[in-house]
Amino acid sequence: MRICVNLSELRNTRWYEYAVRFLFGGAVTVAAGLIAQKYGPTLGGLFLAFPAIFPASTTLVEKHEREKRKKAGLWQTKRGRQAAALDAYGAALGAVGLIVFGLIVWLVNPRLNWALVLILATAGWAVTAVFLWRLRKSPWCP
Repeated sequence: MRICVNLSELRNTRWYEYAVRFLFGGAVTVAAGLIAQKYGPTLGGLFLAFPAIFPASTTLVEKHEREKRKKAGLWQTKRGRQAAALDAYGAALGAVGLIVFGLIVWLVNPRLNWALVLILATAGWAVTAVFLWRLRKSPWCP
């Protein structure tokens, strides 16, 4: 499956699909806050790291692919499942990048200005996620 950016697809997303993502993400954040309030910030932070909009976005990706195929007169759902699986794979690689982000903040925060820490951690996340994404296409990677 080829990956590309197509901004015209933003018009195909309905307002309620954005609302579903927003509400699901907000609910996960509130739940993490309640867990942090009851059990402490360490456990609450673990739940806050949950990719809040991932389940909603994956189902919407699959739905959009299924609708495209239906309009084209094709009834197979394999492409929708593949697109959702690719979205999940990307989210997993992004989560590894998030771990790197957290490690950089944890290790560097006491020594540097917060803005520089944020820049370094964001760069660490981006480099990790892109590296892992490119690694998956490597001939020596299964």
